[in-house]
Amino acid sequence: MRTKLLLGVLAWFAACTLQAQEVNDRYIEVTGTSEIEIVPDKIHYLIEIREYFEEEFDGKSKSEEYRTKVPLGQIEQQLWKVLIDVGIPKEAVRTQEVGDYWRRQGQDFLVSKKYDITLTDFKQIDEIVKRIDTRGVNTMRIGELENKDMLVYHQKGKIEALKAAQRKAAYLVEALGKKLGEVIRIVEDGNAGMSSFFSAQSNVRASDAVSFDGFRTIKKYYSMQVRFEITD
Repeated sequence: MRTKLLLGVLAWFAACTLQAQEVNDRYIEVTGTSEIEIVPDKIHYLIEIREYFEEEFDGKSKSEEYRTKVPLGQIEQQLWKVLIDVGIPKEAVRTQEVGDYWRRQGQDFLVSKKYDITLTDFKQIDEIVKRIDTRGVNTMRIGELENKDMLVYHQKGKIEALKAAQRKAAYLVEALGKKLGEVIRIVEDGNAGMSSFFSAQSNVRASDAVSFDGFRTIKKYYSMQVRFEITD
């Protein structure tokens, strides 16, 4: 019993000593950040088509006068013609969802359908927007952007963030007449690698084709928190 008590006291004393040493250690802790810009090699373009009434676009009919419904099959046929003309293969098109859209009590259901179209070039989006009949289109938007070498870019981004932290710590310590020592601790930001890219949703007109020009890359942001020893 005395032996166990003695060991417990020694362990507690050792822990307190180590904690005191850590508190007394001289260190600097900084955060380094980096940004990687990636050109996507796979673009998911999301299009939702929906039935509509011809009277919606005659400029004079009221909603209660809508009678001539354009069926989903006709809209879908027009969409496929555009995709074929642009050169998009059938295997690059996936149906994401089929559903009914309730317009107003007492009127018919308007059936809708969503497509996930895998593209390799933003120019294909420009061509789709120029050619498509938007009367049957509810939304068109850019979805996920991908690159097959994404893991390599992740590694590069993290390394650059670490180097940025080291540079920051070095000039801060040198300003005080000290030197940067060994690395004590590295903590990766849990939000590191977050993406930023254009994903607006709208009824797109042909004139909107140029609106994608500034949003054709994936931007990844990285952050690393690093603690360095300070030496004389």
